[in-house]
Amino acid sequence: MSRESVTGDAVPPASEVVTIADVNAAQRRLSDIVHRTPLDSSTTIARRSGASQVHLKLENMQRTGSFKIRGAYNAMAQLPSAVKNRGVVASSAGNHAQGVALAGQLLGIDTTIVVPEITPAAKIDATRGYGATVLVEGERYEESYDYALELADKDGLEFVHPFDDGDVIAGQGTVGLELLEAEPDIDTVLVSIGGGGLISGIATALKASDSDVRIVGVQPAGAAHAKPSMEADEIRMLSEVDTVAEGIADARLLEQTFAVVRERVDDVVSVSDSDLAVATTLLAERAKTVVETAGAAPVAALLSGALDVDGEQVAAVVSGGNVNLTEHGELTRVGLLQLGRYVDARLELDGWPTVLADVSATVEEQGAELDSVERVRKTADDTPNRVPVAISLEGSGPDHLKSVLDSLSQLDGVMVAVNSLDENA
Repeated sequence: MSRESVTGDAVPPASEVVTIADVNAAQRRLSDIVHRTPLDSSTTIARRSGASQVHLKLENMQRTGSFKIRGAYNAMAQLPSAVKNRGVVASSAGNHAQGVALAGQLLGIDTTIVVPEITPAAKIDATRGYGATVLVEGERYEESYDYALELADKDGLEFVHPFDDGDVIAGQGTVGLELLEAEPDIDTVLVSIGGGGLISGIATALKASDSDVRIVGVQPAGAAHAKPSMEADEIRMLSEVDTVAEGIADARLLEQTFAVVRERVDDVVSVSDSDLAVATTLLAERAKTVVETAGAAPVAALLSGALDVDGEQVAAVVSGGNVNLTEHGELTRVGLLQLGRYVDARLELDGWPTVLADVSATVEEQGAELDSVERVRKTADDTPNRVPVAISLEGSGPDHLKSVLDSLSQLDGVMVAVNSLDENA
C-alpha cells in the first residue's frame, strides 16, 4: 500500500462538498426521472445476523440496473446550456456508463463513454442502447479514465466523474431520503464503498435527520482502502486490487468523498469474496433478487458477522444488479458450496454404466438432487479396473449431503474416492 499526500487537513469540510439542501434539491430534480425503488425485508438475513429486522433497499431495480442514474442525471441536468450543447464524456467499466448514457438521452446531451478492453460486450451494448458513443481504450480502467480526461480537454467536453463530484454525491444521496421516508427508525445502514460517492450521499441525507444513525461502509477485503484512510486521516491508495466485486474494486477514495466519509461515516468493515458469494446466493434464493457482487456486499457483512447488529433495525443498500448470468450462476454454485449445500464428489464405479442407475436412484431416494454427472479420465490414484465419475449433488445442508454420500458408498460397485465436504472441513 502506498501513501497519497492528501490528508485530513488538506481536504475541505464535508459541508463544502455536499449538504442536505443539495440532496433535497436533487430529489426534486429526480422526482420524475428515477424509480422509487422498493424497500424489502428479509427474515432469513435478520435471523442469521441477529438483527431484529433487515430492510433491503433494492437499487438493483432502478433504471439501468443501479443507483448510478441518480448522480449522473443530477449533475448533468445542472450543466450550462453551452456545455450541454458540446456534450459530456465519462469513463466507466459498467454502471456509471449506463447512468450517464441514459441521462444524456433524457436531457438531449451527446455522451461519449470510454471503457477498458475488459468490459463485457453486454454492458457495451446496453450503453450504446441508450444512445452513447462507446470508445474502447486501455487494458485497465485507469487508462480509460486518463483517455476520457484527454478527450474532455481536446474536444471541450464536460467530464462526468463517477463519484468525486458534489452534484453526483447529492444525487446518490436521494437513496437515503427514500430510505428515511419508508422506514424512519433505522439503527444501522450498510452501504458498499468503491470510490465513496454512494455512501457519501446517503450519509449526508441520514445524518442530517438523525445524528445517531450508524453509517457503515462495506468493502471487499481485496479492495479495502477506506478503513486505513479513516484511521490515518489521510487518503491511502492500494498498490493492487483483487476481488470478485468489480463494481467496487477501486484503489482509493478521492478528495471530495474522503472529506465526507471522514466526517459522516461511522465505520467500515470488509468481507471476503467467499462472503460475497454466500450473500449473492441467499439474495437470489430468499429475497428472489439477482444482484451483482458489489450490491451484495452489505448483506455479506451481515451474514459473515463483520459487525454487531444484535436486536437492531438494519437497512442494507443493494446497489446494483447488472450481472453476467453465466458468472452469476457460477458464483451461486460457489455460495452453495460455502453453505455446505452443494458437493462435488469423485466416485469409482465397478460395473459402468449399469451401476450409475443405482447411484441416481439412491440420490433421489435421499431427497437430494444430482446436478451433474461426468465420466472423467483415470489418474494414477484411481483403481485400474473401476471407472472414475465426477458428480455434483445439491442438498439441504452438509449433514444431509454427508448422509447421501454415505448411502452411495454402501452400494455394490461404488466407492466414494473424494468429496468437497471433506476438503472444506
